[in-house]
Amino acid sequence: MNIAQEIFSAAQSRGLTTRPALLCEDRTLTYGELEQAANRFGNALMAEGVARGERVLFLLDDSPELVAAYLGTLKIGAVAVALNLRMAPVDLLFILRESECHCLVVHQEFLPLYQGIADQLSNPPRVIVVEGHVGGCTSLDDFLGSCSDILAAAPTSADDMAYWVYSSGTTGKPKATVHLHRDITVASLHVRQNLGVKPGDRVFTTSKLFFAFALGHSLLGGLAVGATVILYRGWPEAHALARVIARLEPDVLFSVPVMYRSFLREGLAGGESFKRIRHFVSAGEKLPAPIFEAWQAQTGQPIIEGIGSSETIFLFIANTPKVFRAGSSGKPLPWAEVRIVDEFDRTITSADTPGTLWVRMVSVCAGYWQRPELNERTFRDGWYATGDTFSFDAEGWWYHQGRSDDMLKVSGQWVSPAEIESCALAVPGIADAAVVGVPNDDGLVRLALFLVAKPDSDPDVLGAMVQAHLRATLAIYKCPRNIHFLQDLPRTATGKTQKFRLREMLQADAMHPEF
Repeated sequence: MNIAQEIFSAAQSRGLTTRPALLCEDRTLTYGELEQAANRFGNALMAEGVARGERVLFLLDDSPELVAAYLGTLKIGAVAVALNLRMAPVDLLFILRESECHCLVVHQEFLPLYQGIADQLSNPPRVIVVEGHVGGCTSLDDFLGSCSDILAAAPTSADDMAYWVYSSGTTGKPKATVHLHRDITVASLHVRQNLGVKPGDRVFTTSKLFFAFALGHSLLGGLAVGATVILYRGWPEAHALARVIARLEPDVLFSVPVMYRSFLREGLAGGESFKRIRHFVSAGEKLPAPIFEAWQAQTGQPIIEGIGSSETIFLFIANTPKVFRAGSSGKPLPWAEVRIVDEFDRTITSADTPGTLWVRMVSVCAGYWQRPELNERTFRDGWYATGDTFSFDAEGWWYHQGRSDDMLKVSGQWVSPAEIESCALAVPGIADAAVVGVPNDDGLVRLALFLVAKPDSDPDVLGAMVQAHLRATLAIYKCPRNIHFLQDLPRTATGKTQKFRLREMLQADAMHPEF
């Protein structure tokens, strides 16, 4: 079993070779052209000496080049790793060292991120630059050279490594979820069975392909059913995305709550181009009921909410177009087993009783790369402990109650408060720091940073210093927009910060942040 071969073989058997696989700006790639491009890249990797199981990293914006390179990597049995385009340099350095990648493929605009840490690598990768030629690197055209567009797939098994997805760990250090070729067996289920996507339908995911949500439901799921996948170059912004929607007319839109809110706020959701869309799907973070209600009022369509993770790639609980409920994550999907357990790992069977969610499905990752202790806590007999608190009601609807640990999800990305707090404490003049997540008026989580200044320090000056240091050190989505100074942080008798008290402070009118 080989993911790339399964996708291309399915397209050939359905007679889709000349049908569009990808639409990106003014470019169209048919399934046949995509396979040829993937084959050329796979042959170039083998000529470079990339072996099965070796990692190939992509610092590429969503583009035909990314999809072709990703599938070409999978086809030769190497491991594809698409990276967050807004990661901090320290995160890229860590990933390059941990992955021991053979090649890094990068769009020229992101090359400075690599160049900033390259001299700290004792064994730097081969760097291939797309859309440019930079000294010390290889252009994509030169890399591909005269490589053949015919390639036999490596004889990988269902349990061979196929791709990694990086996400933040509880300390902020990136961790790689290791996924296998067997994932392709569930890739098409949600998009085909629940959403009715068929060959020729157009699917558009506003999140970038390095996110598990987009990777699973566009690159893997969309192509697996023979759909046409729409790609967008650039960081997602409501008006730009609306122009893509108006021009390319997707049938199904996958997005996240913060983007649905932006479409509403900018007055875009009620436009005719949105009303033509058959289904709207949301994941990444909890969808607040007010956004659901406003969306349905303006478009006449519900937002179909679900939950998945980097560890599962695909959704395991979801609403469907026929059966949905605002405020609920939905019901367990047929290909997933779910249960909630109490603090003693006993399965909870009574309604309206919160517990920690466990999931078992084919696409649960094989574990985290080089994290044996974390693997032991998180994976057991095929089950994955999500760290999310859930409950279900008497009618079988499941509800996300938050995290069991201190992690926060902001704009669909996991954030570790401890990482931000440590970064803030590195600024001279800061005595204490605490980060909390608080909902804005739409119910979406945003970060607030509380600081305690050392004696004789100027809070105004310190605030500016902290913001500058955070932005220089962390990925932008980890940087709180709101900073508040206190005389002391509220603590328990044992010295633990009472973060619920900080959230209560923010709810008071005098400290309510402007999100």
